[in-house]
Amino acid sequence: MPQPFIVTERVTARSNRAEVRNPILTLPAVAKLRALDPETRRVLHDLLLELQQDARQRAEASWRSRKPPLASYWAACGVYAGHVARAIGPRACRRTGRERPR
Repeated sequence: MPQPFIVTERVTARSNRAEVRNPILTLPAVAKLRALDPETRRVLHDLLLELQQDARQRAEASWRSRKPPLASYWAACGVYAGHVARAIGPRACRRTGRERPR
Protein backbone atom coordinates (compact mmCIF):
# COMPACT_ATOMS: atom_id res chain seq x y z
CA MET A 1 0.00 0.00 0.00
CA PRO A 2 1.22 3.50 -0.73
CA GLN A 3 2.13 5.53 2.31
CA PRO A 4 0.05 8.69 2.80
CA PHE A 5 2.10 11.81 3.20
CA ILE A 6 1.44 14.80 5.38
CA VAL A 7 2.14 18.28 4.11
CA THR A 8 3.50 20.35 6.95
CA GLU A 9 4.65 23.38 4.98
CA ARG A 10 3.28 25.10 1.92
CA VAL A 11 5.79 25.76 -0.78
CA THR A 12 5.06 28.91 -2.71
CA ALA A 13 5.23 28.52 -6.45
CA ARG A 14 8.28 30.26 -7.88
CA SER A 15 6.16 32.65 -9.94
CA ASN A 16 4.34 33.80 -6.78
CA ARG A 17 7.48 34.64 -4.79
CA ALA A 18 7.98 38.35 -4.23
CA GLU A 19 11.67 38.33 -5.19
CA VAL A 20 10.86 36.67 -8.54
CA ARG A 21 8.15 39.17 -9.39
CA ASN A 22 10.26 42.12 -8.18
CA PRO A 23 14.00 41.38 -8.46
CA ILE A 24 14.80 44.75 -6.87
CA LEU A 25 13.91 43.14 -3.52
CA THR A 26 17.13 41.12 -3.64
CA LEU A 27 19.34 44.23 -3.62
CA PRO A 28 20.89 45.17 -0.25
CA ALA A 29 20.08 48.86 -0.79
CA VAL A 30 16.36 48.10 -0.58
CA ALA A 31 16.74 47.32 3.13
CA LYS A 32 18.28 50.76 3.61
CA LEU A 33 15.40 52.38 1.72
CA ARG A 34 12.88 50.50 3.84
CA ALA A 35 14.65 51.72 6.99
CA LEU A 36 13.87 55.34 6.14
CA ASP A 37 11.17 57.05 8.15
CA PRO A 38 7.63 56.53 6.79
CA GLU A 39 7.16 60.12 5.61
CA THR A 40 10.37 60.07 3.57
CA ARG A 41 9.44 56.71 2.09
CA ARG A 42 5.99 58.03 1.15
CA VAL A 43 7.46 61.04 -0.65
CA LEU A 44 10.02 58.88 -2.44
CA HIS A 45 7.30 56.37 -3.37
CA ASP A 46 5.16 59.12 -4.90
CA LEU A 47 8.12 60.55 -6.83
CA LEU A 48 9.03 57.14 -8.21
CA LEU A 49 5.47 56.51 -9.38
CA GLU A 50 5.48 59.91 -11.08
CA LEU A 51 8.81 59.06 -12.72
CA GLN A 52 7.31 55.75 -13.88
CA GLN A 53 4.39 57.52 -15.57
CA ASP A 54 6.70 60.05 -17.26
CA ALA A 55 8.99 57.27 -18.51
CA ARG A 56 6.03 55.28 -19.88
CA GLN A 57 4.76 58.32 -21.76
CA ARG A 58 8.21 58.94 -23.23
CA ALA A 59 8.49 55.29 -24.22
CA GLU A 60 5.15 55.46 -26.03
CA ALA A 61 6.11 58.70 -27.79
CA SER A 62 9.47 57.24 -28.85
CA TRP A 63 7.76 54.13 -30.18
CA ARG A 64 5.29 56.20 -32.19
CA SER A 65 8.16 58.24 -33.68
CA ARG A 66 9.90 55.00 -34.72
CA LYS A 67 12.76 55.15 -32.24
CA PRO A 68 12.71 51.66 -30.72
CA PRO A 69 16.05 51.88 -28.84
CA LEU A 70 14.93 55.03 -27.05
CA ALA A 71 11.49 53.52 -26.42
CA SER A 72 13.17 50.48 -24.88
CA TYR A 73 15.32 52.68 -22.65
CA TRP A 74 12.34 54.65 -21.35
CA ALA A 75 10.27 51.51 -20.87
CA ALA A 76 13.05 49.98 -18.76
CA CYS A 77 13.32 53.19 -16.71
CA GLY A 78 9.59 52.99 -16.02
CA VAL A 79 9.79 49.36 -14.97
CA TYR A 80 12.68 49.96 -12.56
CA ALA A 81 10.99 53.02 -11.04
CA GLY A 82 7.83 50.99 -10.47
CA HIS A 83 9.73 48.09 -8.91
CA VAL A 84 11.56 50.38 -6.48
CA ALA A 85 8.33 52.22 -5.66
CA ARG A 86 6.57 48.96 -4.82
CA ALA A 87 9.57 47.80 -2.79
CA ILE A 88 9.31 50.82 -0.47
CA GLY A 89 5.59 51.60 -0.70
CA PRO A 90 3.08 51.47 2.14
CA ARG A 91 2.51 47.72 1.77
CA ALA A 92 6.21 46.91 1.27
CA CYS A 93 6.99 45.82 4.80
CA ARG A 94 4.32 43.14 4.95
CA ARG A 95 5.31 39.51 4.78
CA THR A 96 7.39 38.89 1.66
CA GLY A 97 8.12 35.59 0.07
CA ARG A 98 5.38 33.79 1.96
CA GLU A 99 1.98 32.76 0.75
CA ARG A 100 -0.95 34.71 2.13
CA PRO A 101 -3.04 32.86 4.69
CA ARG A 102 -6.40 31.68 3.44
